[in-house]
Amino acid sequence: MDISPSARFAASKKRVSHPEFQNFVSNLSFTPDDFQIEACHALEDGFGVLVAAPTGAGKTVVGEFATFLAYERGKKVFYTTPIKALSNQKYSEFVERYGSDHVGLLTGDVSVNGEAPIVVMTTEVLRNMIYAGSNTLDNLGFVVLDEVHFLGDKFRGAVWEEILIHLPQEIPVISLSATVSNVEEFGEWLSTVRGEIRVILSETRPVPLHQYVLQGNDFFPLLAEGSSPNKDLVRISQNYQRIYRNRDLRNEYRQLPRSEIVNKLAERNMLPAIFFIFSRAACDAAVRSCAKLDLTSSEEKSIIRSRIEALANVIAPEDLSALNFGEWSKALERGIASHHAGLIPPFKELTEELFQAGYIRVVFATETLALGINMPAKTVVLEKLTKWNGEAHVEISPGEFTQLTGRAGRRGIDIEGNAVIVWSPEVDIPSLAGLATTRTYPLRSSFYPTYNMAVNLLSTSGKNTARELLASSFAQFQADRSVVGIARQISKNENAILEINKEIECHLGDFTTYAAIRRQIKEHEKNERNKKASLPQVIDTLGTVNRGAILAIGGGRRNGIALVIERGHEFARPLVMTLDKRVHRLSPNDCQYGV
Repeated sequence: MDISPSARFAASKKRVSHPEFQNFVSNLSFTPDDFQIEACHALEDGFGVLVAAPTGAGKTVVGEFATFLAYERGKKVFYTTPIKALSNQKYSEFVERYGSDHVGLLTGDVSVNGEAPIVVMTTEVLRNMIYAGSNTLDNLGFVVLDEVHFLGDKFRGAVWEEILIHLPQEIPVISLSATVSNVEEFGEWLSTVRGEIRVILSETRPVPLHQYVLQGNDFFPLLAEGSSPNKDLVRISQNYQRIYRNRDLRNEYRQLPRSEIVNKLAERNMLPAIFFIFSRAACDAAVRSCAKLDLTSSEEKSIIRSRIEALANVIAPEDLSALNFGEWSKALERGIASHHAGLIPPFKELTEELFQAGYIRVVFATETLALGINMPAKTVVLEKLTKWNGEAHVEISPGEFTQLTGRAGRRGIDIEGNAVIVWSPEVDIPSLAGLATTRTYPLRSSFYPTYNMAVNLLSTSGKNTARELLASSFAQFQADRSVVGIARQISKNENAILEINKEIECHLGDFTTYAAIRRQIKEHEKNERNKKASLPQVIDTLGTVNRGAILAIGGGRRNGIALVIERGHEFARPLVMTLDKRVHRLSPNDCQYGV
């Protein structure tokens, strides 16, 4: 295709204006999308960015460019993730690219090379560093907050807000988020607390997603044209529901065995697949339920077995026995695995590597696998639409549904991805269609004024920091954005005062202390002047008091109570007896502070 001279000139101008990005792109195996280019250019120009894009769209490229920039400029970069598994994966990727001497890892239970120029960490680690005033923050060039939409998490979301509020404002932050409907509002809050940022939004999935309902032995498209539910599916589903409701057999309904579902996916060329199951124990049980399935060739088994043996050589035999290594390795050889936080890191890492290489065909996983871990599949299967949230079983939200099904479709490999929902009598097809097509899932702050939150803030942050945090929070911004702006201006002014105090230090003493004493002297002199009554008023009072009057004399040598014995008349000098039984002529000068 011929390119016009004007297009060639524009492309050349971009290369010249952003040479660091061009160096970064030269090492990529693909051409960046427009939203990735826009975000990276903003970073090179010195701005922080908020990037909101669907799962699998390639948001992490922007975080990786920030890492590249910091490394090339001799600065540090902190790459934060919400979970250890994602931190471990990112650490491995950066070690491969930059070398182990230049990359560190800090999680709750692992500390590797923490002073390296590139450090991958869980989000809480960075929050704790900021509060502790750690020297590790010195020379920090960029901070990447992967999965920043975790800010809305009920239990941990406040951590993201604390970082965004208290991290020094001169450090650009790269906030990577799933698509949320109020991204502009979130971006406006970020600009308020962190200074000017660039908001980049992409709503295009790189691989189209087709959604099905597996009912009985058949796959039915969930949606008809547009976003309306498939009428045939609605009719069949209603017939099933009527049967089970009328015969009170709802609890008797049995889904297809998982092994049968896997076989049906294989028949339709829909593997590899991830089954999302919201329980660790259920994931392991699902692997056992597929004990008779064999999804790998003899050559693939040989490759998998060699990787397993290499792993077994670095783990003590007694530990392997306790970890149920035999059962786990046999399932792995057949192309089947589980993935959850209960597995030790070497098991999870090998599962991830083999899945990415195409040797594992089916993974039964908890939802943590949907949080950015690089394990996309051709198909995602959801057996239930409810999960335990720590307090009760609740329906998954539209945002969670999109995050889970977003794992389907491997960019550069698949021309389409598949999401399969296994039908049961509890599934209402119109509601499911609404869940699948809803695109308005706003990000809400998890900062709510509870007693527990107040106590935790005070114990970890102190009164002043807690007050600033609440005033600057996204929750406060959503309630009244003017308050956040005022709070940040107050904070800026206080910081400016601190800088001015440093500049006016003097070898003769503390200038601010001297200025404070001068203010106190002036204030004292002013108060003294105000205390003194006017002379005409005192003369008038002393000239008119009658015999027997009681006077309260303010100040002077006659200070105190006195009894008038004789009027002062026009000379305003009454004869008085004081409490010490002495008799005096009282003059206006004796009453300089009033009478």
